[in-house]
Amino acid sequence: MPLPNFIRHHAASKRTSICLALAGIVTITATAWGLTGSGDAQANVPTAAQEVPVDVATAVSRPIIDWQSFSGRLEAVDRVEIRPQVSGILTAVHFKDGAVVRKGDPLFTIDPRPYAAEVARAQAQTAAAQARAAYTAAELARAERLLADNAIARRDFEEKQNAARDGAASLQAAQAALRVAKLNLDYTQIVAPIDGRMSRAEITVGNLVTANSGPALSTIVSSERIYAAFDVDEQTFLRYVNPARNGAETRLPVSLGLADEDDYPRNGQIHSVDNRLDTTSGTIRIRALFDNADGRLVPGLYARIRLGGGQERQALLINEKAVGTDQDKRFVLVVGADNKTEYREVHTGATQNGLVIVDRGLQTGERIVVNGLQRVRPGDAVSPTPVDMPGSAPARAAQAG
Repeated sequence: MPLPNFIRHHAASKRTSICLALAGIVTITATAWGLTGSGDAQANVPTAAQEVPVDVATAVSRPIIDWQSFSGRLEAVDRVEIRPQVSGILTAVHFKDGAVVRKGDPLFTIDPRPYAAEVARAQAQTAAAQARAAYTAAELARAERLLADNAIARRDFEEKQNAARDGAASLQAAQAALRVAKLNLDYTQIVAPIDGRMSRAEITVGNLVTANSGPALSTIVSSERIYAAFDVDEQTFLRYVNPARNGAETRLPVSLGLADEDDYPRNGQIHSVDNRLDTTSGTIRIRALFDNADGRLVPGLYARIRLGGGQERQALLINEKAVGTDQDKRFVLVVGADNKTEYREVHTGATQNGLVIVDRGLQTGERIVVNGLQRVRPGDAVSPTPVDMPGSAPARAAQAG
């Protein structure tokens, strides 16, 4: 039986209301989702990168001499062991341990009395030999006159002649013995053979010393000048030392600094180069000579040696702090005109006064980060503060000009 019309109409209206309600719910939900998504998108939008403050300096070029650094030891120019040349009792020590002495200053005295007595005996023997020589010479002269008159036998003349020769020889032997006795007496007074600084006295007063055996009485080393011995590698020898040694270039500058000194305050000159290369180490020994007016240079001390090579040349120099390490590479961060950093690999050389020589990879006048290298990466925007590169004109003065 079919439904009445009003019932069908009511059902249709009810379905329409339900659909409209569902559509409204969907619209509200979609709106809510849309608002939420919009907020997340706004939160995820990146803000402009802030510029990192860094110090930058301009790479400078200036004339330099290539310096090579080496380690060495100081050696005395002269070193003498003081040994007795005669035996006897040591009666005096005339110096204080470590004292500076001059050539001829007394150092030790050995009991001279036995040697003075020997001089007296030799003098007596010499006097006797002189008398005998004079007598035999006179006898020979008389025999020569008699022989001329045939008043003496030839044999007697020859005996007189032989006696005169023997007397002259005996006199020479006596005179030689006297000289030796006087020399031994002089040896009892041991004096400094050179100017220098004494070591300690190894033998004290009252001990018996023996000539040519036993320990040395002391040692003395020269102190006004001193050697610095060091080894240079084969490349340095071939590039700098050998041409200078052969006269192709001027003398190589060399300077020295002790372990407690800054830089290399003492200047010297190459004194000698060994005659062969050590094949085990691949180095050759060089000696440089330095003045030691203040006496601070003591044989055996460690020394830092700086050897200059060749003529002056232009080189690009940057601060050591500006150089970073990337595995086996070295790099700097160059700041461009847009104040953004650029990674630049560089090949560096030796260090001079806190500046590194850059052989390639950087141009004169380019700006590099010298402070704050750890805070920036290649491509970052920076806020550069100009600072002075050591050895260059002041940065702000240069800008103002």
